[in-house]
Amino acid sequence: MIKLDFNSLFGRVSEAIGITSQKELAIALGIHSSAISQAKRRDSIPQNWITQLSIKFDLNPEWIESGNGQKHLKSLHDSGSNFEVIPKVKARLSAGSGSFEVSPEIEGYYSFQKEWLKKKGNSSNMVLMDIFGNSMQPELRDRDTVLIDQSKKEILAGAIYAIGVEDTVMVKRVEKLPDKLVLLSENKGYSTIFLQGDEIKNVRILGKVIWICRELN
Repeated sequence: MIKLDFNSLFGRVSEAIGITSQKELAIALGIHSSAISQAKRRDSIPQNWITQLSIKFDLNPEWIESGNGQKHLKSLHDSGSNFEVIPKVKARLSAGSGSFEVSPEIEGYYSFQKEWLKKKGNSSNMVLMDIFGNSMQPELRDRDTVLIDQSKKEILAGAIYAIGVEDTVMVKRVEKLPDKLVLLSENKGYSTIFLQGDEIKNVRILGKVIWICRELN
């Protein structure tokens, strides 16, 4: 929860997205009106509300919370810019046994050339995530950042995906066999994971890895 002046935030958001009531704010967030009333009473806003409003309406999170800075994310760049921002979330992809850091909270925004993004797909479906662990070395290394297209969930043999297995998230090469999913590591020190039967029901394909960013030591 973020402790702030609810009325001030509501006023900013109302002006920015053209709503006039708390009921309309609830509809915009996809939540029940009573949740808005509770937030107003407590003067506390869940962080994921800020995230949702930011992504859905291209609003700068800092501006939503405080009124400081540019209103829209795209206006953070020069007018007529050839760049577009992609959010980076706090959730981390494990290149190992699994990561329990699965928060969708946005921790920053990174700029990419619009034309390059257009070649890769629809940028509104893209998100950046960090990797930790060495199970995907040398292809992916510990602390790499990857760009994920969340619309690409159809399994292509040998492609690399961000996947959720029960309460954890990880990054693996994925192959689909009859009645079985195979999760492959690049590092031969890690065993191949075979999922079948009810285990497959607990698997979520979060998206396909389409780009890697790496810092040199």
